[in-house]
Amino acid sequence: MREPAAPAEEGAPPTSHTDFEFDVVPATDQSFENALAKARAGDRLTVDDGIELMTTGTDTRGIDSVRKEQVLEAADRRRAEVVGDDVTFVANLNNNVTTACNTGCLFCNFKNTAHQFETEYDGEHAGFTKPPAESRAVVEDALEMGIYEVTSVSGLHPAFALNAEHREILASYDAPAKEVDYKPPSVYETDPGTYVEQMRAMSVDDVHLHSMTPEEAQHAQRGTDWAYADVYDELRAAGLASAPGTAAEILVEEVRDVICPGKISTDEWVAAMEGAVEAGLDVTSTMMYGHVENAAHRVEHLKVIRDLQDRTGGITEFVPLSFVHQNTPLYEQGVVDGGASDAEDELVVAVARLFLDNVENIQSSWVKFGDAKGLKLLNCGANDFMGTVLSEEITSRAGGSFGEFRSFDDYVEMIAAIGRTPVERSTDYRTRRRIDFDDGPHGPRLGPRADGTPMLDRQSPSGSGPAAADD
Repeated sequence: MREPAAPAEEGAPPTSHTDFEFDVVPATDQSFENALAKARAGDRLTVDDGIELMTTGTDTRGIDSVRKEQVLEAADRRRAEVVGDDVTFVANLNNNVTTACNTGCLFCNFKNTAHQFETEYDGEHAGFTKPPAESRAVVEDALEMGIYEVTSVSGLHPAFALNAEHREILASYDAPAKEVDYKPPSVYETDPGTYVEQMRAMSVDDVHLHSMTPEEAQHAQRGTDWAYADVYDELRAAGLASAPGTAAEILVEEVRDVICPGKISTDEWVAAMEGAVEAGLDVTSTMMYGHVENAAHRVEHLKVIRDLQDRTGGITEFVPLSFVHQNTPLYEQGVVDGGASDAEDELVVAVARLFLDNVENIQSSWVKFGDAKGLKLLNCGANDFMGTVLSEEITSRAGGSFGEFRSFDDYVEMIAAIGRTPVERSTDYRTRRRIDFDDGPHGPRLGPRADGTPMLDRQSPSGSGPAAADD
């Protein structure tokens, strides 16, 4: 067995990656050459194969630039074989309902401790809670601009319950705040409603509602013995169309114990995703990397996702999320001193393409990476370029600086510049529309109120739209 050598300068992870005594380490009995040969042949990779590719060989120091390019080339070739030269994107809105949360994840600067939202709190905070009526108004405005997907990922507000019955069950505990993290809506300045009420509010016309992470699903059944499938089935009846596989971070417990000890476990994350698929929903999958984990943790995470897809077949895409560190507790407390390097980002996308042989779509995020790097990753195995994102608070609150909106003309220009074909897609990838570069200006056509008009040109005179949605 070859132990990993100390990292070289190129692609070296933050020094804090080596500050923890983890049981899972990037050491294998495989060779890089054999792993690369298997990848090129299209054989199913083992975890050891993935580690060799992710590290460009555990027999070398750091990331070897020549080997890295070999991995990227293999991944780009696989991408072309699996999905062709189309680069897909959606017209979507992010409507995050609340920042109130008591989980305490050290990688997150999106949440605000829930007691700050209570009526008796006399301090100030920058957080928000939107009642169902406000959520509906935000979606209505966005529909007028042509969007057709609403993504909603929120903090775990203590007053949130699945429905009225769930609220009664939580209130019946002797000490609900301590036992099940529940306080009644009357304690707070703003009532978030129930999850069912929020789903109904955001389900306007034929919009695709993409919401309820495994963490939120667990919050929606806390204090009960309800199955995840039953929770998601009720949410689907209220308008939920698919579930995001966020809250995954790194699906290895020793990493979660460091960065999010109060969060849902790997087993619970998997169980919730299985429940969503059982309820008839598509799901996505994610990995948030570049903090304290090592290359072996990343590949173990990919194995969890591949196994889940083998069992369910419900995963439509994999979304790698490079850790944005600047305003997070992990950085402020000195646990990490940076995020992933460019080389690491490229290898994560490439190895995901090669390892996840049962997940067709790999996403590159301009919110996380910016335009130039996001486009580069489309040549490393990715085929999807995210969405228009009329409001994106999570990354921006963590220190992200790449903006909160992309127009269709932006997309067409960027994708055509790298010689690929821009394609408007539905959330589930089942409906696609190729866009002619010369047939501009460009706007969405798949939405219930879309007619091809550029999105900002459809902004209502009242001032609603991206600016209003960010409030």
